[in-house]
Amino acid sequence: MKVCHAVQSMGVDTHLWVPDFGRSDWDSLAENYGLAQPFQITWLPFHRWMKQYDFCLRAVREARGWGAEVIYTWALQAAVAAGFYGLPSVMEFHDFPMGRIGPHLFRTWMGQRGKKLLLCTTRALADGLMNAYGLRLPDEILQIAPNGTDLERYADLPNPSKARKALTLEEGFTVGYSGHFYPGRGMALLTRIAAGMPHIRFLWMGGQEVDIAPWVQDLADNGIHNVTITGFIPNNQLPLYQAAADCLVMPYGRKISGSSGGDISRVINPMKMFDYLACGRAIIASDIPVFHEILNDGNAIFCDADQADDWIRAIQTLVDDPTLRASLAGNARQDAAQYTWQDRAKIAIDKLENLLR
Repeated sequence: MKVCHAVQSMGVDTHLWVPDFGRSDWDSLAENYGLAQPFQITWLPFHRWMKQYDFCLRAVREARGWGAEVIYTWALQAAVAAGFYGLPSVMEFHDFPMGRIGPHLFRTWMGQRGKKLLLCTTRALADGLMNAYGLRLPDEILQIAPNGTDLERYADLPNPSKARKALTLEEGFTVGYSGHFYPGRGMALLTRIAAGMPHIRFLWMGGQEVDIAPWVQDLADNGIHNVTITGFIPNNQLPLYQAAADCLVMPYGRKISGSSGGDISRVINPMKMFDYLACGRAIIASDIPVFHEILNDGNAIFCDADQADDWIRAIQTLVDDPTLRASLAGNARQDAAQYTWQDRAKIAIDKLENLLR
């Protein structure tokens, strides 16, 4: 949704085809995803047993009939289908090709004639693809495309105290986390940290009810009362909630489950990282190598992914040292300017135009 929104805002006519898991009107989508620029969306039926192969083929056919000049996709099935029809394609990778069929589809797509552009969210992922498949990916067909943020949505945020007041949250130094509650996201670590810092407030933003419930029970069982869990927050409201934190944390484990399964710790590029930067708050992150592609000692503190005491010391340092906190926050906000969805889309469009010429 963010990519389509950015491409449309660049003046490129954009049409999104998605599997029909359930439809929403534009106003609901705009609220949930933080969108302003409308674009066309079509929901297509599919058969679950076909693993969305039927959806991908039909989507490419419809795109071709619509007059698409380029197919931009996250699905290798669709990229291969575009190649069969002779359409240029952009394939965006957030992980390595998965399963028994994924590597075969990738080799097929790379071997097809026609113009193609690869977007990889991290350098580690691009290097991994090249090493695994014996490829050389020149700059003209490869874009290292980290996820992005919408700077305008993070402009003029109130300070943490005022944000807490606006949201009727309890006053006090607050550590914020936003995102999913999947395995590897660090919820067990956060629970241990909260238990060890009863004088600090913790704000957990996001998560689906089924994923939240076990942690609510765990907090109650262990008598931990300094954690507020909001549940799902519409994207257009998220900046204010993040602003209510004095620092924001990324407590990922050494093994991280993706939404489709598997371990994505080598290549993960969380969207929250860019929103955290834009929010202008001190960041504490697990010391995972791929995070160093974006974060550094000037905008974040790195902690051992398994050691709660390490995180407790880092949080307490920020409590005790407002000058350090302000420095990290200011650097984060400044660095966020490098990672906007619009700039990301512009680079991709420029590369595509060069390829098509």
